[in-house]
Parts: sequence; C-alpha cells; structure tokens
Amino acid sequence: MARYFDVHPDNPQPRSLGQIVQLLRDGGLIAYPTDSCYALGCMVGNAAGLQRIKEIRHLDDKHHFTLVCADFAQLGHYVQVSNAMFRSVKAATPGSYTFILPATREVPRRMLHPKKHTVGVRIPKHTVTEAIIAELGEPLLSSTLFLPGDAEPMTQGWEIKERLDHLVDAVVDSGDCGMEPTTIVDLSTPEPEILRYGAGDPSRFEQ
Repeated sequence: MARYFDVHPDNPQPRSLGQIVQLLRDGGLIAYPTDSCYALGCMVGNAAGLQRIKEIRHLDDKHHFTLVCADFAQLGHYVQVSNAMFRSVKAATPGSYTFILPATREVPRRMLHPKKHTVGVRIPKHTVTEAIIAELGEPLLSSTLFLPGDAEPMTQGWEIKERLDHLVDAVVDSGDCGMEPTTIVDLSTPEPEILRYGAGDPSRFEQ
C-alpha cells in the first residue's frame, strides 16, 4: 500500500520532504506533481524502479525517459548542450519543456535510447518538485503518469492513490498541478524537432 503525503504547495514540510527522499534512497518509486501533470519518479541508479515504470506504463526500450533536474548546472552534468542551443534551452528553463539531448557518461545505459544514446531532461517550475530534488541532491528519473488506455495524464493525488496503491510506494499530493504534459523538443539533430506539443510555447523552437 502506497504512503500518502499531503504536502503544502508553497511551503513543503521538511519532515515530509525528508521521508519522501529517504523512500527514494531506499529504492522506492513515487508519483509526484510537477508543473506539467503528475510523474512517476525514482533515483537515477534504480534499475528496478525503471523497470516498474515501464511495466506501469507499458513502455518499450525506445521510450525516452527524463531526468528532472534542479537547475541548468545539474542538467549540464548529464547531457551535452551545443553552443547553438545553449541560449534557447537556458531561456526556456525552468518551464514545461522536455529536451532530448545526447547523454554524457553519467547517465546509465539502460536509460538511453538504444540507437541515439539520447535522454530527456527538464527543469520544472514547481515548488514541491524543486524541493524534493534539492533535498535528494540529484535528478529524478521520471516519466509522465500516463496510464495505458487513458486519454489524458493523471492530475489528482487521491485518484492516483486509488488506482496505483499497490504499484507505487508513495503518492505526493500538493493540490492542483499542471493539466497538460510538457512540450518535447528533440535537440539531438541539426534542426530542432518538436516531438510533442504541450504546455510549453513551441514557437521559439519552430523554424
């Protein structure tokens, strides 16, 4: 049965944050709110957690997982950002964008796209998400909480608790969160390619 954390949206309780982070460090998988819907998250090195996300969402090996980062410096530790794209990415973060970029050696191979060796990265603008990542001290390995057969991502903590009670270890609820998933921009090719139109304004990356 999943633990349920009712976290204040503007001033997250330190005790709750500590318990959430300890659960992650112990190998747990959480459902947590972001500025673009709920997401499933675990620590980057958690191979079992990654497999659980794949099973919950019915994902194949070609799915781009995302590293949810605290800031641009942390993001730059895990992906290679060309000089040409640096300003565009910097200007769009934090925000509702996921960028597909070539991964550095810091990213486990099991997270990478098998042919492109790329990974998704994003910096959310959400107080609770930011607090969890800051307390953890490293990115969260994440994937949007889209369940097979659902037309839209899940956005209500109580509903997630009901439906995923035996599939995740904790649900973090901080009230309303984003209703629309991120805009996904592939920056691993010579020209930016928008793979999904979402909450982030795509115009800055359109040719």
